[in-house]
Amino acid sequence: MNDTDLQHLAIKVGAHLLDAERRLVTAESCSGGWIGKALTDVPGSSAFYLGGVISYSNTLKQSLLGVLPSTLTKHGAVSEAAVREMAIGALETLGGHIAVAVTGIAGPDGAQPGKPVGTVWFAWAWRQGDEIETRIAMEAFNGDREAVRRQTVGRALGEILSLDA
Repeated sequence: MNDTDLQHLAIKVGAHLLDAERRLVTAESCSGGWIGKALTDVPGSSAFYLGGVISYSNTLKQSLLGVLPSTLTKHGAVSEAAVREMAIGALETLGGHIAVAVTGIAGPDGAQPGKPVGTVWFAWAWRQGDEIETRIAMEAFNGDREAVRRQTVGRALGEILSLDA
């Protein structure tokens, strides 16, 4: 995805959120705030985007998003369990109606057994009455660090358009 593609996607997401009267929050690790940047590049984004947390370290994942130390010890930061807790924590801490969280290995180093460079976990959480629903996905992206991060932003935003939130 190039900058124009991301811009058009962010505009579509903003219109979708406005139509649904929903506000979004983000919890980003490997994308380093790029999802929030793409959203806030849209004029009037304060009407649909509340803000987010860039939790690159495990310490911040725990203190700001409520990721359990046991989750990080057992599964690692790049895992289904961690990204689910990040999304739910963002929704509970930051408010809003929908949260998207991402954690992964953008490269060029950081690969681990079973978690090659390009591995990215995604979670979307949203309020459904008194409950919080989640959707989880994992992608194995190709390319350099920037390519992995661009694809991460595109996937994170694109899924919002299909949520029943």
